[in-house]
Amino acid sequence: MTKRIEAKHKIDRRMGQNIWGRPKSPVNRREYGPGQHGQRRKGKLSPFGTQLRAKQKLKGYYGNISEKQFRKYYAEAIRMRGDSGNNLIGLLESRLDAVVYRAKFVPTVFAARQFVNHGHIKVNGRRVNIASYQVKVGDVIEVKEASRQLASVLESQQLAERDVPDYFDIDPTKLNVKLTRIPLPTEVPYPVMMEPNLVIEFYSR
Repeated sequence: MTKRIEAKHKIDRRMGQNIWGRPKSPVNRREYGPGQHGQRRKGKLSPFGTQLRAKQKLKGYYGNISEKQFRKYYAEAIRMRGDSGNNLIGLLESRLDAVVYRAKFVPTVFAARQFVNHGHIKVNGRRVNIASYQVKVGDVIEVKEASRQLASVLESQQLAERDVPDYFDIDPTKLNVKLTRIPLPTEVPYPVMMEPNLVIEFYSR
């Protein structure tokens, strides 16, 4: 098990927000940070602190991606045409584990990474076990037939807390989904406000 999974609840509490919108988030019970000093009044964040917080929140949301990999997404986003913040979100939403999570094949983005790594997913009919694989518009992602009756898959399909976004074309009976377009940040169903432009500013310093 990767160390990134260790602190799903710590991320929520450190941010002071329920960043995945989960019913069991500790922030639903208490909004202050972890530890004995968590209830101390927090001072106003500096511009650097605000940018850092925006980066930590976005990085954490996508399964606490490693810093090295997240910096690569930034580098790719600024190389692409158009708004760099929009490009960054587009790259993150095109990750295979993010697509698997959005399609409700699994309950969490952490489970999505594990699900992909264990070989339960096919892209255009071929097995892909790399969670960071970049899905292209028109690609068809499906749960392998032998994995469709797994308890986690069946339970996730019944989750009422989130819907499949409309930039996907999903067939729930065959458990396959197609990415129809790269979304804008305003179209992505984040439970909390994400600020990709602050992330770009953080790395551009």
